[in-house]
Order: sequence, then C-alpha cells, then structure tokens
Amino acid sequence: MNRLPDPAASRAVLIGTSSYQNLEQLPAVEANLRDLSDALRDAMLWGLPEQHCAVVADPSDASAMLDPVYGAAEEATDTFLVYFAGHGLRDADSADLYLALTGSREGTGYTAVAYEHLRTAVRSSRARRRVIVLDCCFSGRAARALAGNTDALALQVAVDGAYVLTSSPKDRVSLAPEGELHTAFTGELLHLMRLGVTGGPELIDLDTIYRVLDERLRAKSRPQPQRSQENDIGRLPLIRNRARADHRFPAGPVLDVDVRAAMVAAGLKLARLLRSQGRNRDALPVLRLALEEQAPEGESNTFAVQLELSEVLADAGQMREAIEVLEQAFHQTHKTFGPEAVLICRRLADLLQESGNHIQACEVLKHALDLNQHGTIRRPAL
Repeated sequence: MNRLPDPAASRAVLIGTSSYQNLEQLPAVEANLRDLSDALRDAMLWGLPEQHCAVVADPSDASAMLDPVYGAAEEATDTFLVYFAGHGLRDADSADLYLALTGSREGTGYTAVAYEHLRTAVRSSRARRRVIVLDCCFSGRAARALAGNTDALALQVAVDGAYVLTSSPKDRVSLAPEGELHTAFTGELLHLMRLGVTGGPELIDLDTIYRVLDERLRAKSRPQPQRSQENDIGRLPLIRNRARADHRFPAGPVLDVDVRAAMVAAGLKLARLLRSQGRNRDALPVLRLALEEQAPEGESNTFAVQLELSEVLADAGQMREAIEVLEQAFHQTHKTFGPEAVLICRRLADLLQESGNHIQACEVLKHALDLNQHGTIRRPAL
C-alpha cells in the first residue's frame, strides 16, 4: 500500500457526545469533532471531501447515532472510518462496552448504544478497509474483542478487514484534561496529524499512528491506546506526513490554488476561535479577508466562510450585507449538490424571511428542496 485511500470512494463518520443530562459534561468532544473533521478534509493530509465526512454531534438516540453510519457504510467502497468520542459505559450485568447518548445513565446499558450495534453498522459496509477509532472510557474492550481471540465474544464482534484503535485499556477511563482544548487521546492524534512524524515515512499508516500515540501518551503518564486488526490493515496509509521534508530535493510546485485554499481555511479557523471567545468584531475583518482570497468556485471552505460571515453580520444588525454575502454563495450552488449548498439556501431563506422578502424566501427554499431530493438545477432570480 503506497498511496492514500481514494477520497472519492471513502467515507468518514465522526460521532461525539459532549452534552449529557445525567453524566459529566465533556466540552472537549465538540472541539474533537470540529478539528478532526478539518484535519481529515485538509488536502495536505488526506483531502476527504466535506460531503464524505459526516459529523454527528450529541446524538439523543440510537437512530441518530447509527443511521449516518449505515448511510456512509453503503456509499464507501475504498476506506470507511468511524470515530466516536464521549463517555464509554459498562452495563451493571455485563462487561460489554456501551457508547453514551445525551440521556444515558451510569450502569444502565439500555440507555446507551452497545458497541456491538456500531460494529454491525460498520460491518455492513462493502468498503475494502474499515477503521474504528474510539475515544472513550473502557474502549479497550472493543480492541480486546478484535485481537484474534477464538472465544465466543471475539467471534461475535469481529469485523472483517477492520482496524480498531482505542484510547484506553479495557478497564481504564480515558482523560479529558482540565484546561486542554481536546481530550488526551484525540489531542495527541491531532498533534500528530498537524505536525507529522519526524523521520517518518511520506505516508503515515495506522500502525505508525498507534506506535507514536502509545509513546507520547505513555511519556505523559496518560492512558495507553490499544489496537487490533485483521487482514494486516495496519499498513494502510491514512494521512500525509507533514514533517516529511527532504531539503536535498525540491518539494515540488506549490499551486496558487492550494495556497489560496489554505489561507481561506486558516482564516475560517481563526474567525471561529475569535467568535468562541465572544470577539465577533475581531472575527469580521478576518472573514472578509478570507473571502477575498476566493478559493475555487464551489470549494466547501468558501461556503463555510460565507455562512460564518453572514452570521456575524446578522448578529451585528447588518442584515442587508448578510443577505448579499449569501446571495453570492447561492449563485454558486447550481454547480454542487452537497449539503453545504442546501445549508446556504436554508440560511438565505431565513434571512430573507426575517427581512420581509417572503416570496424570494419561498423560491430559495424550493431550490433547496430540489437540491436535497432530486439534484435538479433550478435557479430562481433574486
């Protein structure tokens, strides 16, 4: 395996529960989902299209958690990656692993989703390679069950062609260190992805990810990750190595389009950070500058910047300019049928309705319905 999985034929589903009714809150999970999605979609790492990377935040029931997994499982033919972050639970009457929902309670597996059900969803995929990453307490139970044992439990949860990477051993809790943006495991994983592995190969495979995480987490006296695999899938390259640099040879041409796309992405991240700190006024010029760079037409990050900018403008009472920003995005939606195009239409319709333009709002919503259900192209005049 000397190439990355085909982004067009691969899918990822990132699931995370940060808000709970009966368990300790895990605000770091929200940052996990956002930043891991950004990393997987980064063209310098893997380049997974946004519409191929589903984010499921705070699922309230089993359907909300598993339906997106089944949907992506059906579409993936190359590589299928499923990630979960949140509380992991043990049922009072068994040693099984359960994945907590927003309303789950300690010691009551029936209020959560059994790992076995997630395994079944992943197993339904026709993808050649399947990867499960669990960042939760007791997640090592899943890895242990896939470690090649011949007992009934191992046979029950085995997934053909699967690699399971977990944040902790079977009987240990995972960590969400106070004062840190991410959980311990995912924070280290993101650090590896963003900075790479010094002296490592050009493409980083799953086994390398495991070994580096194990070394770094062990050095910090944090829970040690576990892994299991079938069909030698650990050799599957997953991301490019950011630290890979041979100064004796030119790295190759840097395309202007890549530079502009990177600037848009960086501006979007900075603006979101400023907004999270309540600094909307500072975020406004950052978003405007990012939008001026204009990544390729239809680029998902451009849509994201336009959505973010319209929200800031609307919050500041600049409704007319907010609508103008989304109208510009709306005229690009005829070239894509992704979820970001539908979101643009819905947000524009909301603003038009708030400003009293009800007829235009209805036309935009009709266009969103066409995109969402039939993929037909219909561009009403604004």
